[in-house]
Amino acid sequence: MEPFVVLVLCLSFMLLFSLWRQSSGRRKLPPGPTPLPIIGNMLQIDVKDICKSFSNFSKVYGPVFTVYFGMNPIVVLHGYEAVKEALIDNGEEFSGRGSSPISQRITKGLGIISSNGKRWKEIRRFSLTTLRNFGMGKRSIEDRVQEEAHCLVEELRKTKASPCDPTFILGCAPCNVICSVVFQKRFDYKDQNFLTLMKRFNENFRILNSPWIQVCNNFPLLIDCFPGTHNKVLKNVALTQSYIREKVKEHQASLDVNNPRDFIDCFLIKMEQEKDNQKSEFNIENLVGTVADLFVAGTETTSTTLRYGLLLLLKHPEVTAKVQEEIDHVIGRHRTPCMQDRSHMPYTDAVVHEIQRYSDLVPTGVPHAVTTDTKFRNYLIPKSFDNKIMLAA
Repeated sequence: MEPFVVLVLCLSFMLLFSLWRQSSGRRKLPPGPTPLPIIGNMLQIDVKDICKSFSNFSKVYGPVFTVYFGMNPIVVLHGYEAVKEALIDNGEEFSGRGSSPISQRITKGLGIISSNGKRWKEIRRFSLTTLRNFGMGKRSIEDRVQEEAHCLVEELRKTKASPCDPTFILGCAPCNVICSVVFQKRFDYKDQNFLTLMKRFNENFRILNSPWIQVCNNFPLLIDCFPGTHNKVLKNVALTQSYIREKVKEHQASLDVNNPRDFIDCFLIKMEQEKDNQKSEFNIENLVGTVADLFVAGTETTSTTLRYGLLLLLKHPEVTAKVQEEIDHVIGRHRTPCMQDRSHMPYTDAVVHEIQRYSDLVPTGVPHAVTTDTKFRNYLIPKSFDNKIMLAA
C-alpha cells in the first residue's frame, strides 16, 4: 500500500505544481488556449500538422499567442508582420536560440544551429565568411555545384527516360556538394561511406519529424528511462560525429596553413591562430558540431526543394515551357549555367522563389528565444521562461 500512497502523492504534487506554474506564467504571457495540467495544449494540437493548429489559434487569439507543450510555454508569432517586427525591428532581443531536450542531447549547444550568444556569433561569422570567400583563386563553391550538377544529370540519364524515384539521387547531390566543401572531395554515389552517411541523415530526419520526438521534448524523462526511436537518432549522431572526427584527424596530419583545401582546413587554421586564447570558441568539438550542422542545414532542405521543383514543373507544363525557353535563350544547350546568368533570367528566378514559397519546408523556422525580458506588442516575454519563439509566417 505504501508505494501506492507515494505514487498518489507524487502525482498530486506534479498536478499542483503544473497548475501553479501555468496560472502564474499565463498572467505575463500573451493569451492562448487554456492548457491542461501536465500535458498543456497537446490534445488541441495536431502534432502531424502543427502549422495548421497554429493558424487556427491565430484566428482566435491574434498573431501573438501562447501554447503549452507539456508544462513549457511557447510564444508563437504568426504572420509576416509579427515575424518582421520581432526578427528585424527587435532583432537583438529575439536573437537567442530556443532549445529542446533532444536537440541539446544531439548538439550539446555546439556548432551553429543550437548555439547561443558569443559562441553563435563567432562561429556563424566565421562560417559565413569562409563559405563566402572559399575558393578565391582556387575552386569556388560554384565550381563544385556545377560539377555535382553534371554528375546528377549523368545519373538521371542512366534511367533512359524510364519511370524512376529520384529521391535518392536528388539527396546525393546536395550532400556531395557539402562533402566537397567540407572534406575537399565529392563521393561516388555508390561509395559505401557516402551511402552510410546518407542513410543516417535520412533516418534521423524522418525520426526527428515524428510525433514521438515531440512527446520526448515535452517529457524529457522519457529520453533516459524508455526505449524508443530517439535512441536510434542519438546513435546515428554519435557515429556521424565519429566519422567527422576521423576526417579532422586526417586533415590535421596533412594541413598546410598556407594552402587551405576546404572548410575543415580553414577552421583548423583559425584554431591555431587562437590557441593562446583560453576562451576561444574554435576547438575540435565546435568544429565537429559545425560540420554536422552544415550537413543538417543543407542536405534535406535542398533535396526536398529539388523534389518539389520537379513535381511542380510536371504539374505545370506551361511554366516548364517558359523556363526552358529562357534557358535556351540565355544559356543555350552547350555550356554550364553559372551565377552570372541569374540576373538575365528573371522568369526562372521567380519560378525558383515560388517553388520555395510553395514548398514551405520549415514553416515554423528555427526556434528562437529572447535574450532579455522583452516587451512585445504590450506583452511581457520574460527571459526566465524557456521561450521558444516559433515562427509560422
